[in-house]
Amino acid sequence: MRCAQANARDCKKSDVKSAHFTTEWGIDGDAHAGKWHRQISLLSADKIAAFNEKGANVIPGAFGENLVVEGFDFRSLPVGTLLRCGDVLLEMTQIGKQCHSHCEIYKKMGDCIMPREGVFARVIEPGTITVGDEMVIEKREGHFPWQAAVITLSDKGSAGQRKDESGPAIAKRLADSGYDVVEELLIPDDERVLKQELMRLCDQRQLDLILTTGGTGCSPRDTTPEATLAVADRNVPGIAEAMRAASLRITPHAMISRAASVIRGKTLIINLPGSPKACMENMDVFMDTIPHAMGLLRNEVHDCARK
Repeated sequence: MRCAQANARDCKKSDVKSAHFTTEWGIDGDAHAGKWHRQISLLSADKIAAFNEKGANVIPGAFGENLVVEGFDFRSLPVGTLLRCGDVLLEMTQIGKQCHSHCEIYKKMGDCIMPREGVFARVIEPGTITVGDEMVIEKREGHFPWQAAVITLSDKGSAGQRKDESGPAIAKRLADSGYDVVEELLIPDDERVLKQELMRLCDQRQLDLILTTGGTGCSPRDTTPEATLAVADRNVPGIAEAMRAASLRITPHAMISRAASVIRGKTLIINLPGSPKACMENMDVFMDTIPHAMGLLRNEVHDCARK
C-alpha cells in the first residue's frame, strides 16, 4: 500500500510514508478532507500497472488518489463495503466519478482509469496508515441502512423563488423510518439534468432508493417521468399504479398523474407528486412494501412466496 495527500484541490498528490485518518473527516492536512462522502480516494495498484503497460508511465498519486492498494478490484465491491487497515476503518461510498474536464493523463493516453476504477470512502474509525500496511475487507455486523436520495424538480424552487417543502418532508419521513438520506437535491424541471443526477446516484453511489418530487403532471415542463424511464433498466409499474389507485380515492386529478416507478441497476426510483400532502399520501402506499424489493435488489432476500 502507498499513501498520498494533496495540499490543494485539483493537483497531484505527493507520496507520504504515513498519514493520520480522522473520523468523518479524512486525512489530516489533505485538501479533499471534509464532512462529505468522498473523504478518501482509493485505486488498485494492479489497475495502475495495467494502465502503465499501455504506455501511461504514471506514478501513484498522479490520479489524485490517497491510497494505492495491491490485490483489490475496488470497482467489483459494492458501496457500503468496510475496509480495515490497522486501526483505520473505511466505508466505501462511491464507485467512479464524473470527469468534467479531461486531465493531462487523458490528453496523453485518450483514457483515464480514475473515473471508472477509482472509489471513495469515508472514515469510520480513526488511526494511522503506513506504507506497506495490509488492508482487508471487514464483515459488517448488522444491517447496512437503506441508502436514499431525494430530488425535487422545481424551476421556481431551484431559482430561489419558492421554498421547497416537499423534498425536506420526504427526507424527514425516510430518516424517521431508518433510512440514510445521503443526498437532497433541488434542480430545475430539466430532463437532461435529472437524467444525469439519476445515473450518477444509481451507478456511482449505488443507492437503494431515489424519490423524486414534482414534474409528473401534463405541463410542457413536466418531464420527470420521461427522464426516469430513459435511465431505467426495468419497469416496476405496480408501485405507480398503486399510488394512482389510492390517490383517486382522494382526488380525481390523480388520473392525470404520469408518475413512473423503475429500477436502474440495484436502485429503485419512484416519482412522487409536487405537493407535500400528496407526497405523504403516496408514501403511505409503498413504504411498508419497498424494503422487500430493495432487499431483492441487494440480494439479501430470496423467498418471495407467501406462506
